[in-house]
Amino acid sequence: MDTKSSSSQRRAVVLLSGGLDSAVLAYRLSAAGWRLTTLTFNYGQTHRREIQYAWRTAAALSGVTHRVVNLGDITDLLAGSALTDSAVAIPDGHYTDTSMRATVVPNRTAIMLGIATAHAIATHAQAVAFGGRAADPTIHPDHRPEFVTAYERATRAGNDGYLHPDFRLLTPFTDSTKADIVAEGVTLRVPFADTWSCYKGRAWHCAACGACVARREAFFVAGVPDPTEYEQP
Repeated sequence: MDTKSSSSQRRAVVLLSGGLDSAVLAYRLSAAGWRLTTLTFNYGQTHRREIQYAWRTAAALSGVTHRVVNLGDITDLLAGSALTDSAVAIPDGHYTDTSMRATVVPNRTAIMLGIATAHAIATHAQAVAFGGRAADPTIHPDHRPEFVTAYERATRAGNDGYLHPDFRLLTPFTDSTKADIVAEGVTLRVPFADTWSCYKGRAWHCAACGACVARREAFFVAGVPDPTEYEQP
């Protein structure tokens, strides 16, 4: 589906993490005329900074309904990830490092998409959207086209007769790099300083974890000034 054609009647449920990619996605869809409900998930993250920044993104967009979904009760079921288990250290380094596997939350995207799809059915929305990139390293198989295709097929089979006739799972950044997304965000005037990427959740971005390294690299490659406040070495 072409997310750039406009229609004020179209409605989408967007996964809004508080990060850079999902912020640009929300701005893209809003600019294209979609009526948005944005969902942010509290799944027991070791910090809540990204939830605060998701509120900032949603508040900056006109006509957006924003909801925080509390999944805190499932945290114990997601043990073993550095993002949900305080006993697991958050690794520093690049996303391509094997150590970054420690930051994967089991089945997180499918859990969130399932809830977003249920809400889309309840509100008669035509789409669910998330900012997954196949250009992500292999530690994120739930961003690959194979997953997106399989999930949409399963969703149609499991909700036959209930989904909106025009329902689509929108993943417009599948073939994009993070630098591509930064470049598009500049065009859309996304306030990047109001997004959060760091895994550590301190006062400023740590500049060392995989998410920070990827963020800094994206701005550099895109040739865009990075407004992020990083901790000084």
